[in-house]
Amino acid sequence: MTTVTFHTEGSRITGFEAKGHSGYAAAGEDIVCAAVTSAVRLAECTLNDVLGLCASVKVHEKTAAITLRLPGGMAPGAESTCQALLTGMMVYLTSLHEEYPDFIEVLEA
Repeated sequence: MTTVTFHTEGSRITGFEAKGHSGYAAAGEDIVCAAVTSAVRLAECTLNDVLGLCASVKVHEKTAAITLRLPGGMAPGAESTCQALLTGMMVYLTSLHEEYPDFIEVLEA
């Protein structure tokens, strides 16, 4: 199962960790893993390449995990954009959980 944990401080999402393989299908054919990977990559590219925010991204190959943390001290506009992006990602992954409840879990910590 894939577990995505969104880290929060109050109502602010500070980052997330996605780990594990969903087990929905064989590697290369797993639509749940592909959907999660795509969402993670979209968030990382938007934050770092489009907005230029230098969010911390760590890939943990041994545990099949990726961790993303937002930088602190962002301007209000950037903060608002980041929160909208990560909230949208959470909604999307929660919807994916509703469709594939045995293969993905979405948590807040």
